[in-house]
Amino acid sequence: MILVTTPTGQIGSRVLDSLLDAGDAAGEIRVVVRDPGRLSPRVRARVEAVTGSHADPDVTVKAYAGADRVFWLVPPRPTADSVDGHFRAFTRPLADAIRAGGVERVVAVSTLGRGVARNAGQISASLAMDDEIRATGVHHRALCPPYLMENLLHQAAAIRDDGVIAMAAPGDRVLRTCTTRDIGATAARLLLDGSWTGQDDVPTVGPDALTPEDMARVVSEVLDRPVRFQRISGAEYRASVLRYGASENWAEALTDLATATAEQGFYGSEAPSTPETAPTSFRRWCEEVLKPAVQP
Repeated sequence: MILVTTPTGQIGSRVLDSLLDAGDAAGEIRVVVRDPGRLSPRVRARVEAVTGSHADPDVTVKAYAGADRVFWLVPPRPTADSVDGHFRAFTRPLADAIRAGGVERVVAVSTLGRGVARNAGQISASLAMDDEIRATGVHHRALCPPYLMENLLHQAAAIRDDGVIAMAAPGDRVLRTCTTRDIGATAARLLLDGSWTGQDDVPTVGPDALTPEDMARVVSEVLDRPVRFQRISGAEYRASVLRYGASENWAEALTDLATATAEQGFYGSEAPSTPETAPTSFRRWCEEVLKPAVQP
């Protein structure tokens, strides 16, 4: 049985769709979901749903029972008092379930930066999560994306109304990207494949080597309207995150993340593209996803 966490999220929903597209090859599928009402009719007709959070040990006892493969993702919670504590609260029930027996393979969403990232906020917490899971000895694949193209959807209004893409990143340095669609498809392939063993990283890096200024140019061409890049300071970024209701710790960690990716280079040109796991180009994503989201 395959257990899918975050089945209504940006990535988890993609994983689930790909598994359902595989038909009988996927076998039994279970999801753990806070609100089953958010599942589509197609999903509800095909999967078993366990209601609750996969940070709740009482929920996870039921969710993991009989599951030998797990798609794992720690959902963001910007109001969390502690980023590290948030990741630990989700990961420890999984580690306990693995040690109790039954779970053989875990496919997790992590990040680029292993062995390089330092004081990198949510990135550091994610890499520590991998270490905790791997300490159980389970077969493990960590999907390692760079900057998600879908992050730009949070700026749809600013792109449409002001013609601006704002980031706390240098405009003239390569910022590697990928899309949630490709992460989900890669995760599903691994979950359907019972032959792999051991523990390893699986980079999911798109085909482009674009700077934020290049990205703004591509967006401008796709939308057929001027769009420019604007760099904001770490302090400005932190303030904007706080305005949207994040905790002080979450905002500080996101600022550390932005600083680390800008200064330490692990989302930069040194990261080679991986077309087998992340084939979607930035231009294609803009045409298929961003443009419809920005259009009035």
